[in-house]
Amino acid sequence: MTVEDGRAVKLAGDAVHPFTHGGLCAKVNHYLDRVYGEERLLYPMRRTGPKGEGAEDGGEAVLPYSYMGTQGLVQGQSIDRRFFARLGATRLERAICASTGSSGAAVTMGTNQGILPEDIAHARFIVLWGTNTVVTNLHLWRFVRQAKEAGATVVVIDPVKTRTAEAADWHVRPLPGTDAALALGMMHVIVAEGLHDADYVERYTTGFDRLCERLRDYPPERAAELTGLAAEEIVRLARAYAAGSPSLIRTLVGMEHRAHGGMAFRTISCLPALTGAWRQRGGGLLFLTAGLHFEALNAEALGMPELEDESIRTVNMVQVGRALTDRTLKPPIRALLVHSSNPAAIAPNQNLVLEGLRREDLFTVVHEQVLTDTARHADYVLPATTQVEHLDLVFSWGHEYLTLNLPAIEPVGEAIPNTELFRRLARATGFTEAYFEDTDLDLVQLALASGHPHLEGITFESLLRDGWARLKVPEGWTPYAEGGFPTPSGRAEFYSERVARSGEDPLPGFEPSPESSAGNPALAARYPLALVTGKSALHFLNSSYSGLERHRKAEVEPKLDLSEVDAAARGVADGEMVRVHNDRGSVSVRARVGDRVRPGVCAMPSGWWASLSPGGSSANALTRDGLADLGGGGDFHDTLVEVSPAGS
Repeated sequence: MTVEDGRAVKLAGDAVHPFTHGGLCAKVNHYLDRVYGEERLLYPMRRTGPKGEGAEDGGEAVLPYSYMGTQGLVQGQSIDRRFFARLGATRLERAICASTGSSGAAVTMGTNQGILPEDIAHARFIVLWGTNTVVTNLHLWRFVRQAKEAGATVVVIDPVKTRTAEAADWHVRPLPGTDAALALGMMHVIVAEGLHDADYVERYTTGFDRLCERLRDYPPERAAELTGLAAEEIVRLARAYAAGSPSLIRTLVGMEHRAHGGMAFRTISCLPALTGAWRQRGGGLLFLTAGLHFEALNAEALGMPELEDESIRTVNMVQVGRALTDRTLKPPIRALLVHSSNPAAIAPNQNLVLEGLRREDLFTVVHEQVLTDTARHADYVLPATTQVEHLDLVFSWGHEYLTLNLPAIEPVGEAIPNTELFRRLARATGFTEAYFEDTDLDLVQLALASGHPHLEGITFESLLRDGWARLKVPEGWTPYAEGGFPTPSGRAEFYSERVARSGEDPLPGFEPSPESSAGNPALAARYPLALVTGKSALHFLNSSYSGLERHRKAEVEPKLDLSEVDAAARGVADGEMVRVHNDRGSVSVRARVGDRVRPGVCAMPSGWWASLSPGGSSANALTRDGLADLGGGGDFHDTLVEVSPAGS
């Protein structure tokens, strides 16, 4: 950050950083527009009018709502957690992203931690499964390109022809929600043709015989019927994956947001163990790296979960609309405090969420940088600092480098960090506990004081000097080359005794989505199109940045991708406005007709704010708000819709 006379004037990436190499993605390379733009909130605002009379039922009538709008440990999950625990507020389960996939992978592997991201450059067969890497993980794409230049084949498995699929060697397009069936079909071929690594399976896995019994139910022909792929393509993919040494599967969170999302990750995680892909550098599975950071850092010391009263009810953030509109709750939610999130845009079943936010008897406070759709429903809006105005310690979902985030400028206007807001609230509430007096510097140093070997030699002073540090993980780390999985058996578990004891299916498997022609034929007859609401916008992610004029104009407007077959059947032409609807809501959007989706599927981007979308509704007006099978995540990608010409 270049600062002149106290004002930030230029932002650039760190050219010597081993992972980013100085590159900034389109989402953040104009970050100073967020700091100084016309949309920036500078002073507290108070609603005029009767909405929000206050609460009379004690702490449990208060619901906190926050997530990853601020990624750092200090500003994202420290003093706020202490405050709400001390208050006795309703507890929030923050499981909307990554928890379901992580729980599924952990059934097989005991963890969600696979290889290090840079080592994808050593792979020779790369499967980007349900991830739009070019758009959502640009820095990793550099290492994918290195692998391609060295002769690697890149396969994208995705129902939508994304930018990443267009850049790949091979695009496999299963029906949405059928990834587990594809993985089972691949494993059937691999075992039937003797392409598995029998030695690795014998030494480092358990339950192979039972897995083989399950695989008999998934020959390529049945897998083809379930996935909508040709049986020949499934056979070809299975053979190429088994032969492509080292072979790597890269997953992210897109597949997990389904009723059976955990099982999809559990099933896919069996493939590297079956083929022994873990043996070589660059082989195995690449999912998330946050586990390395949270294993190393003393994160619990910041949030102090021991303060929580576990007898107090919990609301899953996926179902905030239900909580805010449920009049049978005792006590009802009377007060809502939101920071680092925008539930009006990011939570599923949007119309129910907005109904709750519009309650005249709900007292709502939002701590924000710009006037989001959630903030528009608040009684008080309080200005929050941006990354360039506060101290933080930043972990990463996508690499093994820990970053110290130093404030480059003083906060603009009357903006304050999240931590300071909750220190002030604690004092105003009369809380005198010493843990509310921890400064941001105290919290950084507390997080680093774990004694974990990953932090060897990493101190506040070294981070202050260098800005970032690589966690002390061995170069060329092959974590499961010789087994050592952190499962109860110490092996990759094709069959899980722990899951069997819980009464659930102990083997990898497949069940159709509850909103699909196979899972609910009657509903599919009314709403025959599977809706994919992906992170496809290049200039914003989720709801972040989509409220800023530059980023919004760069994307122009949301569009609905529709196949030529489905468009013709509905009398829809390319470029026409259409109505996308189901029992939960309706969205007006412009159609883009072509081959980006297959017949029976349509796609539109998530992240657009309803207030800035045509017709005043965005993708989440359509999505489900049920829960996934594992980890507490949501099933919002299990959504069926119909598309009609506008006005029909």
